[in-house]
Amino acid sequence: MPSATYQQLLRETLPQVIETDEQYQQIGARLGDLVGKGRSRTPDETKIMRLLALLVEDYDRRHAMPPDYSTAAERLQFLMEHSGKTPADLLPVFGQRSHVNEALNGKRPIGAQHARKLGKLFRVDPGLFF
Repeated sequence: MPSATYQQLLRETLPQVIETDEQYQQIGARLGDLVGKGRSRTPDETKIMRLLALLVEDYDRRHAMPPDYSTAAERLQFLMEHSGKTPADLLPVFGQRSHVNEALNGKRPIGAQHARKLGKLFRVDPGLFF
């Protein structure tokens, strides 16, 4: 059976800049399949594998969380920066602009109720804010 050409692999895979977790899972699964082929991979499969690895690396770099020693405010700032949300988007969580600003600046602790709401808003574990 003849191997797929690079162009055929591109059409099958449809590589693109990864923006969602679903895309990340799909591209990651395809990348895993190609990596798993090892030495039996064709040169064209190696080319597409390298492209997919770059896309996954880019997504990981853009969505990497700050180090564990960061504060809850720094994590919140990071999530805001990478999600494109504005302080106005946090009004339903904190209720008042001054509370939003205080939370972002680390002057207001993020309690359990706020952490749950932030977890839903950013689709992350609420424990991230403790």
